[in-house]
Amino acid sequence: MSEHASNDAASDSANAPAENPYGGAAKTAPGPKRVRTRHFQNAKREGIKITGLTSYDALTARIFDEAGIDFLLVGDSAANNVLGYETTLPVTLDELIPLTRAVAGAVQRAFVVADMPFGSYENGPDEALRTAIRFMKETGAHAVKLEGGERSHKQIRRVVGAGIPVMAHIGYTPQSEHGLGGHIIQGRGEGIKQLLADAEAVQDAGAFAVVLEMVPADAARQVTELLEIPTISVGGGPHCDGQLLVWTDWAGLTTGRIPKFVKQYANLAGVLREAATEWRADVASGAYPTEEHSY
Repeated sequence: MSEHASNDAASDSANAPAENPYGGAAKTAPGPKRVRTRHFQNAKREGIKITGLTSYDALTARIFDEAGIDFLLVGDSAANNVLGYETTLPVTLDELIPLTRAVAGAVQRAFVVADMPFGSYENGPDEALRTAIRFMKETGAHAVKLEGGERSHKQIRRVVGAGIPVMAHIGYTPQSEHGLGGHIIQGRGEGIKQLLADAEAVQDAGAFAVVLEMVPADAARQVTELLEIPTISVGGGPHCDGQLLVWTDWAGLTTGRIPKFVKQYANLAGVLREAATEWRADVASGAYPTEEHSY
């Protein structure tokens, strides 16, 4: 999406009012153009792929931002990858808020999406709006994400109606894993009807984009062709408008089973293990620290 963002920035500059709406600093030291919801729509229209990664801290957020990743999701997957829970279900809003604040405060360009955890919106539109407001006021996030299609239609509409962008999430929804019977691919066979209905429901409710998780590639293609809003694949194949992955999976930091749809680009676990082992040996032998490491 970076190519489009560059073109969009030039267009915005030509049509911008004389007074800079983002404050005085930008007049002398303009930073990277912030990704906005309109860039997602423009990317779909122009066929430019959208990139997204999870992030849970300022260090990775800054690195991914510098790499040009379009959006960062502070996912409820922090439950597994940060807090050590077995599933995403136990993580709370109070646990995700400081992580989201760290990510939002570290980026200059990337669009930051806060994941609404299980139990923070299921009771209806009023609860969903309270959760979204807390995220926006306390973290600096730019949008929220919540799971569910038709069943979450009213919640999405209420949050969007308050001026808060919503990224929807359909197909396999991890917070419903017990109801779905485990990690089961969604949208197969007759299931495509419900997937399409869910997709239309979230678009009708005002979501600016929708995540399609663990759905067959052909089903994801049908949804992508049906919708005017961008589709973001998490194991939904190549036909979606963008791709999103849990960063610890593709970076080789996750232990245990890696989903089939993940391509590993690094082996950080091996690098860190080797470095820690070498450091321990140096300390034990007296090779570290030396005079050069002393004041």
